[in-house]
Amino acid sequence: MTSPPAPAVARASVTALDNRIETAAGRSIEQLWQHRDDGLLDAPHAALVDAHRDLVKAETGVTFYRVLLARLASGEFPVDEALFVRIDRTVDQLEVAAEERDTRQTRVLAALEPIEAAAPRQGPQRVSAKDFAALLAITQGAKLHENLGTHRLAVATPSRTRISYAQLQRLEASGLVDRDTSHPVHAGQPVTLTDTGRAVLIAPRPAGPPGTTPAPVPAQVAVPVPRRR
Repeated sequence: MTSPPAPAVARASVTALDNRIETAAGRSIEQLWQHRDDGLLDAPHAALVDAHRDLVKAETGVTFYRVLLARLASGEFPVDEALFVRIDRTVDQLEVAAEERDTRQTRVLAALEPIEAAAPRQGPQRVSAKDFAALLAITQGAKLHENLGTHRLAVATPSRTRISYAQLQRLEASGLVDRDTSHPVHAGQPVTLTDTGRAVLIAPRPAGPPGTTPAPVPAQVAVPVPRRR
């Protein structure tokens, strides 16, 4: 039986709960893992990190067997009885891995709920008009592309709203957007809003600071015209 590789300690977002964990804890997954290793977390946060690490291992197993199944069905191997046996075995392994992933995800949710309950309630982030426009454009579909000639990175949207790579990185760091890095950049990496990003769009927009909105045009005052005698 082929075993999936163990995940590295430094890791990108790989589980469906990563953004939710980071929002509740106020720290990135990488910071939480490092603080756990350094013994800096309280008991609830330490339990959450331990459960999350188990979930990452389970998610890695699901990905491993899913990729293996796709390879077996890709045409790389001759279609014979041996291939059918390998496919059947891999399907069974994938099913077991998915069940384990679901079990560990339930444990993460149980560890996360008290932390979310204790977290201070905060309103949606306030963003600049430029970032707001970028988030709005991303809702229509967006992809990060690399120009094969210049190797410059830029985000393409149907509305042609200009979103630079630096702006995308800022939105990612703020937890407003996610990028699907499983796709190669030259083919386009899909960019989508996180729950936090969607909350920014539906929140009431406060009045901008002085100078960002035009001053209202004063009403014209009727000037009495003297009567001619």
